[in-house]
Amino acid sequence: MRAPRSVREILLTSAPIALAVFVFAVSFGVLAITARIPGWAAVLMSALVFAGSAQFAALGVLTAGGGIVTAMLTGGLLNLRYIATGIAVARSLPGGPLRRALLGQLVVDESYAMAAGAGEPGHPDRRTLLVTGASLYAVWVLGTLVGTLLGPVLGDPRRLGLDAAFPALFTALLWPMLSARHAVRCAIGGALVALVLAPFTPPGVPLAGAAVVGLWLAR
Repeated sequence: MRAPRSVREILLTSAPIALAVFVFAVSFGVLAITARIPGWAAVLMSALVFAGSAQFAALGVLTAGGGIVTAMLTGGLLNLRYIATGIAVARSLPGGPLRRALLGQLVVDESYAMAAGAGEPGHPDRRTLLVTGASLYAVWVLGTLVGTLLGPVLGDPRRLGLDAAFPALFTALLWPMLSARHAVRCAIGGALVALVLAPFTPPGVPLAGAAVVGLWLAR
C-alpha cells in the first residue's frame, strides 16, 4: 500500500504536464481567433467542454464551414473514449451520483494517467486524480484566454511548433506505464483496433474502440 501523496507533491509532479497543457490551450485560443471565433466563446468552450482533442476537432469543422451540430457531433465522437475511462475510475470518485458526475469532469487523459501511475492496479489514486484534474482545468482555461489575447500577435501557432506539445506530452505520459507486460499488451491491442477502425469510421470511434479494448485487456 503506497503512502498518500500531499497536494504539493502532486502539483509538483504534474507541473510539466500542466505546462504542456497550457501551451496547447494557448494554441487553441490562437487558432480560435484566427478562425474568427469570438474570444469569449473560445474561453467559454474551454470552461464547459475541457477536452482538447474534441475542441480542436470542433474548431476544425467550424473553420471548414461546417455547422454547429456537426461540430458538436464530431467533438462528442472523440469523447466517447471517456466512457471507458469513466468505468475505470468509477470506484475512485467519492459521494453520491451528482457529486461523482461533477467530479468526473476532471477526469481527462492526463489526470487519469497520473492517477493510474500513482495508484494500485485497477484503483487509480483519488487525490492524484482530482488534484491533477483541477490544476489542468485551471491552466486549460487560462491558456485559452491567453491565446485569444495573443492571437492577433502570434498568428498560426503551428509556425512556432506549438502543435507538437500534445503528442510529446502523451508520449511522456504513456512511456513509464509500458514497463509491465500487460500494459504493453493493452497498448498494442488498442493501437491495432484504432488502426483497423480509422479508415472507415468517423473521428472519435477509433479512439473509443481502442479505449474499450484496452480496458478489456487490462481486466
